Amino acid sequence: MLTLAIAEAKFRNSKINVWIMNEKLNTKLDGVPALPGVYQFLDKNDKVIYVGKAKNLRNRVRSYFQKNVDSPKTKALVKKIEDLELIITDSETEALVLENNLIKKFKPRYNINLKDDKSYPYIRVTNEPYPRIFHTRQIIRDGSKYFGPYTDVKNMKRSLRMINKIFKIRSCKYYIDEEVIRKGKIKVCLDYHIKRCDGPCEGLISQEDYGKLVSQAIKVIRGKTDSIIAELKSEMEEAAGKFQFEKAAELRDRIKQLDVYSSRQKIVSTDFEDRDIITSAFEERDAACTVLNIRGGKLVGKRQFHLTIVGGENETEVIASILKFYYGEFVEVPREILLETEPSDKDALLEWLNSKSEKKVKFKIPRRASEAKSLLKMCKQNSILHLKEIQLQKMKKEGNLPYVLSALKRDLNLKTLPRKIECFDISNLQGTDSVASMVVFVDGKPKKSLYRKFIIKSVEGPDDFASMQEVFNRRYSKLKESDEPLPDLIMVDGGKGQLSVATEVLKHLGFKDFNIIGLAKRLEEIFRPGISEAQTIPKTSSSLKLLQHVRDEAHRFAITFHKQRRFKRTLITELTEIKGIGETTAEKLLKDFKSVKQVKLAPAEELGKSIGKAKGKIVFEYFHGKE
Repeated sequence: MLTLAIAEAKFRNSKINVWIMNEKLNTKLDGVPALPGVYQFLDKNDKVIYVGKAKNLRNRVRSYFQKNVDSPKTKALVKKIEDLELIITDSETEALVLENNLIKKFKPRYNINLKDDKSYPYIRVTNEPYPRIFHTRQIIRDGSKYFGPYTDVKNMKRSLRMINKIFKIRSCKYYIDEEVIRKGKIKVCLDYHIKRCDGPCEGLISQEDYGKLVSQAIKVIRGKTDSIIAELKSEMEEAAGKFQFEKAAELRDRIKQLDVYSSRQKIVSTDFEDRDIITSAFEERDAACTVLNIRGGKLVGKRQFHLTIVGGENETEVIASILKFYYGEFVEVPREILLETEPSDKDALLEWLNSKSEKKVKFKIPRRASEAKSLLKMCKQNSILHLKEIQLQKMKKEGNLPYVLSALKRDLNLKTLPRKIECFDISNLQGTDSVASMVVFVDGKPKKSLYRKFIIKSVEGPDDFASMQEVFNRRYSKLKESDEPLPDLIMVDGGKGQLSVATEVLKHLGFKDFNIIGLAKRLEEIFRPGISEAQTIPKTSSSLKLLQHVRDEAHRFAITFHKQRRFKRTLITELTEIKGIGETTAEKLLKDFKSVKQVKLAPAEELGKSIGKAKGKIVFEYFHGKE
């Protein structure tokens, strides 16, 4: 009771609104110094549940227990705090770095945490007299330079191979210095003979010249390709002026290769500045972030990651956490960082970023319509799309709804899930044997019992539009008569023409609310009624793969039916020319003997067993009479 009375008195004096019966915590709260540092809140199991940093620890830590706290997150956190640990630092910037490291280490429940902490690869430039350049996932603090991390591993490896080839960076793993060269311990390998390396192991290139090549390679990695090309052109002209034609030719080839490499990078900014664009999209406990790296006006890299948030965080806090996570790694800090809003702890973050950069860093928030605003919008769209993918993956994992249908609903901007899809295709050969197919997919899977075949009756010649009109009339007039609902999504195999005809038929029949698209084969473009421009879905999207599957199944079904029709027409014709033999008898003969040739070779007795003695005799005499 004495402990409780002391605690109550302390809390009344300090206006703290939470009754803490933990005397140890009360004592620690009274002893918190007014210095910069990091604080850690622990629960009853001594597990770190929150890590924070402050310029003034005393004011910040005690603010959690004030009467005017109205954040649900803070209230929930304070209820679980049983202990407190402090780490004093020399400055707020040091506290920020330490806070970030501790969050990564402990992953506290009430902090914003990096969810997809995959080990992405870096490009490493070793700290050696003759450096090597290669990709790695392991960080060794030995003075080596690191660039990355890279999420597009395939593209990173391809670029690295080209850079090593252009600048003839050695691929061997030996440590090479002047002593190793003098003693002749290493001999040149195949790379030297095929002109992929200048042979530093035998001293065939000086350390200064090799270092120059490495510096140029680093500039290319940083996206400074155009400046390197200009530098090499100057060297080439100088070599040609000195009649060093072999060297000039080598530099010319290097420039050509760099031109090819540079042409693959998309120019997105005309001011050729170095900047990173960072945006986020968050909902409930998930936040998605996109970082676009622009160097010299070219988009040279993109990274996306997933953060988990407790709930109640505002945009400034999320952006601040993203900056800490991203630049806490071995990444280059550009001069300018485009953001949607200013981060919390802006001054401390800028001080920390400036300590990591060669140039003064600034945050820029575009307000008016400009090139920078357009780039920020593009980045934001990527973040929103990434967040939707995260949410859909969670839904898929939880089994609430089919993932691919949710993706299709999102990509086509439908109001409801397209659980039932009907797709149509027309097939003919130069206008003959025209047929159509209708395939049905339910919950993303083919429902073959609902498939339908159509023989085109009112159209002569190869007219896909008129054929589509007939099929739609037949299908959906019947549907209207039986008062059945339309499918959630209707597809036609084709572009604007087929879609326009199908839409007109549905409107003529009195249907108003329907979803219909056309999927063109050539560029996998999607056409919608009333929209002139075609829509494209990313090739990696599961929704496009479903649409392709439906379209291909309709095509297969139509082709199969068309072949059957053509086969029967061409083969049965010769048999039905026999006087007294009808189509049914001809089909029976083909079924039993497999081909007209076998019917012709069959004896009269066998033919009689198949279609009867009288008709068997007619067929036998017909073929043998011809002979």
